[in-house]
Amino acid sequence: MDLIFEIGSEGRKLSLLPKCDVPEVKVPESQSRKTALHLPHVSENELSRHYSKLAKRSHGVNDGFYPLGSCTMKYNPKVNEIAASFKGFTGVHPLQNERTVQGSMEVIKKTEDTLCEIAGMDAFTLQPAAGAHGEFTGLLLIKAYHVDRGDTKRTKIIVPDSAHGTNPASAAMCGFDVVSIPSQDDGCVDLDALRGAVGDDTAGLMLTNPNTVGLFDKNILQITKIVHDAGGLCYYDGANLNAVMGIARPGDMGFDAVHINLHKTFSTPHGGGGPGAGPVGCKEFLKQFLPGHHVAGDENEGFRYEIETKSIGAVKMFHGNFLVIVRALTYMLMLGKEGVPEASSNAVLNANYMRTKLDDLYEMAYDTTCMHEFVMSLEPLKHKTGVSALDVAKGLLDYGIHPPTMYFPLIVEEALMIEPTETEPKEVLDEAIVALRALYKEATDNPEALHSAPHNTVIGRPDEVGAARNTVLRYQWTD
Repeated sequence: MDLIFEIGSEGRKLSLLPKCDVPEVKVPESQSRKTALHLPHVSENELSRHYSKLAKRSHGVNDGFYPLGSCTMKYNPKVNEIAASFKGFTGVHPLQNERTVQGSMEVIKKTEDTLCEIAGMDAFTLQPAAGAHGEFTGLLLIKAYHVDRGDTKRTKIIVPDSAHGTNPASAAMCGFDVVSIPSQDDGCVDLDALRGAVGDDTAGLMLTNPNTVGLFDKNILQITKIVHDAGGLCYYDGANLNAVMGIARPGDMGFDAVHINLHKTFSTPHGGGGPGAGPVGCKEFLKQFLPGHHVAGDENEGFRYEIETKSIGAVKMFHGNFLVIVRALTYMLMLGKEGVPEASSNAVLNANYMRTKLDDLYEMAYDTTCMHEFVMSLEPLKHKTGVSALDVAKGLLDYGIHPPTMYFPLIVEEALMIEPTETEPKEVLDEAIVALRALYKEATDNPEALHSAPHNTVIGRPDEVGAARNTVLRYQWTD
């Protein structure tokens, strides 16, 4: 497919922009470009066709099943978009006088209060713009807590070997040393290894629960107690909160801080680089370190801005991605008290339905009741047929299904991680089950066909190694 710079011809143009409604100002000669901008010269139908072609090459939740494990690629209700498009939200500015943005401030306060209730926390900040940004912020809270107490020898963050890759990266960015602890054969934290790792240099623990293999750690209360007894704090990676929201609260499990991925758990747009949101919540004793200014007050006395006394400082401008917050609050209010736990229950039901419909063919990494996602190991199939997890994932593309997460978590050989989410009906799950069973048969009967899959997509299997080693980052103009 041609780039937009490769279509059209000199002199072609179109009229899409409205008439300028602000005074036009001429740029001083000293600040003007000396050469013309490299802009495409295309007509309106060329532009429209170009982006229509691009759209047909992408795959999202509106195109078909998107079972990306550990990422909760659920459908985004259109009511969220309607609420976020209200002029009262799109036309405000964060530097307006407080009296003129009371409605927007109420949205922020209501979102924080609702997240506190769901997560079992006492305070939230909406500033972080993504999950990893939330991790970074939460760890800064933990660091500020220890430094404020003069306990500067606490330099180590404990991270299970099944953690998301952003966990050790975030810890390192905050200046901590990362201590990895192994998982047991059941996929959960090795308590003896944890006891051996903690000490007076432990700043905290980062943990996802349910974990990255889709299991709720049965020893979660012991885990957080071990860390607390050593003087450390416990950080909850909220990537998998979709499995337990409204049913189990991180704060009740013993966690002191948490981030929540609004773009996973609360149905705001996901992918394409954002915008996302990763609000961070904490217990009362960490509240004084929260970043930026937050909203206080209520409908009766009015809302106002306050800054915590020992704030770590802003991690993003103002209140983060505000219109993402509007979308998430719309979703939470639409679900209500009854709908939030029902969404989690349906996510768990869907995952277990798919797991039990496939476990007679595919080896389950942990053959037990899962939460919202499950992990299959294609190591036995690869040993028998030579067909890898990558081959099966590519084969799913021929069925119009986005591949699940591949080769993660690293503790499972030839891993495929599947998360159906609660927004998929049984008919879609059945279609995916039929496809995966057909691919297993094809791997046995005709493995060569899967080695070269996909066959029916716009492009075939790309040379991913070559692309990684010979990356083309920008277009080169001939002049």
